[in-house]
Amino acid sequence: MDRHPTCKACRDDEPLGFEFTMAFQPIVDVEADRIWGYEALVRGPEGQSAGSILDQVTDANRYKFDQAARVKAIELAGRLIPSQDTRLSINFMPNAVYEPKACIRASLEAAKRVGFDRHRLMFEFTENERMGDAAHVQNIITEYKKIGFTTALDDFGAGFAGLNLLAQFQPDLIKIDMELIRGIEGSAARQIIIAGILCIAEALHITVLAEGIETEAELRVLKAAGIHLFQGYYFAKPAIAAMPRARGIGTAPIVERLIA
Repeated sequence: MDRHPTCKACRDDEPLGFEFTMAFQPIVDVEADRIWGYEALVRGPEGQSAGSILDQVTDANRYKFDQAARVKAIELAGRLIPSQDTRLSINFMPNAVYEPKACIRASLEAAKRVGFDRHRLMFEFTENERMGDAAHVQNIITEYKKIGFTTALDDFGAGFAGLNLLAQFQPDLIKIDMELIRGIEGSAARQIIIAGILCIAEALHITVLAEGIETEAELRVLKAAGIHLFQGYYFAKPAIAAMPRARGIGTAPIVERLIA
């Protein structure tokens, strides 16, 4: 007998009930002047917003959708990501994972099927999703690290628990929320807060990524603060079932401007 009622969903061939695809947005390493990875972002089959898809996710289909989204992202990335060291970042729903080892099987099988090294996979959970069972989330992160995945806390600074989540889970990477970044070039308070986050992250051996970058001024200030991983419209908008190039990456001008 299955220990968890959702185990049946692993073998349930009933269709999800709606279609979706993935858009990809580059994560860039400006220090190394290269694309570090791509984040997979859910979209409708005609490019509809993530919200239009997530609004169809219910308690009844949450597990099936989470599994399907991971597999879709990995299968597309296996075809589209050109470099053998570029990472793929996938958002997941902790509340849809009942047992980490069991629920990751479909993702591992998809990675093997398309020849995508599991060590290139990063799984993000968001601070905006209320954690009903902190011990369960910690178990997921622990197991994912054992498998060889990178773990990331998304939207850091915008959610329910903030520093408390960081103290509990200590992921490999945190993504600073865009609301903390917007207008940082003219805000001493925001610069001080970012410096504090960087100090904490360094002490905990956690990598920091700044997301939602829209201007060169934001990029310049954050790079000077010590951040080298970035994501945002400044570099590229998400592209449906495609891996967009990142503005200025792989060419001298952006690097020269930032160090000038």
